[in-house]
Amino acid sequence: MKCGFRLILCAVVALLVPFYLLKVHLEDLCNQYRAGAYLIDWLNYNDPHDAANSHHDPPGDKVIVMAKLEEENTQWVEEELPEYSPLQDSICVRLTDFLSSHSWQRAIYIVNPSRASAQDDHALKTPLNKGHESMAYLTYLIDHYDSLPSTIAFLHAHRAGFFMAWHVDAPMHDNVLAMQSLQLDYVQQNGYVNLRCNWNPGCKAEHRINSHVTEGVWEEIFEDTSTPPLNSTTSIIGESSDYSETQKFLKTPKEVAAACCAQFAISRDQVLERPREDYIKIRQWIIDTDKDDASSGRVMEFLWHVIFGRESVYCPDEELCYCQVYGKC
Repeated sequence: MKCGFRLILCAVVALLVPFYLLKVHLEDLCNQYRAGAYLIDWLNYNDPHDAANSHHDPPGDKVIVMAKLEEENTQWVEEELPEYSPLQDSICVRLTDFLSSHSWQRAIYIVNPSRASAQDDHALKTPLNKGHESMAYLTYLIDHYDSLPSTIAFLHAHRAGFFMAWHVDAPMHDNVLAMQSLQLDYVQQNGYVNLRCNWNPGCKAEHRINSHVTEGVWEEIFEDTSTPPLNSTTSIIGESSDYSETQKFLKTPKEVAAACCAQFAISRDQVLERPREDYIKIRQWIIDTDKDDASSGRVMEFLWHVIFGRESVYCPDEELCYCQVYGKC
């Protein structure tokens, strides 16, 4: 009898453990994809054209920068976030108050140009198809360092989609809605904002010991660069005078963390905290490193916030982040 009871108990445990592990995994996925919020947003979906926008920044004083494969469709940027052009017709001028609040300049780089695109002087191209979106991001900053607009938003080429754009932290995972809700005043105030507030993945405790940003990688990227103020406060404390004279960057931290996935907005002033040479050096690291496209891109994904003056762990409170970044208070 006891043997039979033990067998039954073992069978029950054997059945329950996989179900429990599956439950934990599904809960984590639902949190990462914001599945519940997505379903609610889908049921209450309104066309982005109807979205209200309270920003009144100067037309053309903000830009969307992205990397795209030749075959990717980025027409949505032009259609939904059109670049503003001054209209002379007095009948049309009244329309510009609405258009200017939605208008963005565009800098869309083709990372794998076809022969035709390579020969097109008007098409933006990157020096190399490596480092995922980081090659385009850095190329824009290097090429436009002396003529940057006030706000620069770095986005992926896909607009929306539950699976494709799960990391877009806006209703329906839609980058159009994210850009229309972005609080530009806060971008100027903070200098750098991650466009994802959800901590999963990237900011949870188990994500903060970062296997991509090793001590060697950190030193290769930051050695001989200047450092924004927040990164230089402890760089030479406790070191010898000889070492402190050559140490121009923050020592490798024990933890590096930020919410994924390399979509963020920055102010012109924050970019100018570093000289152009820093961005050239960082881009050169991507070109020279033995790491492949995916690995070098992942390293950069975890370092943008450090490059733009945040501490190595940059994980703002989620509720506060949604309020400050998107006005969802």
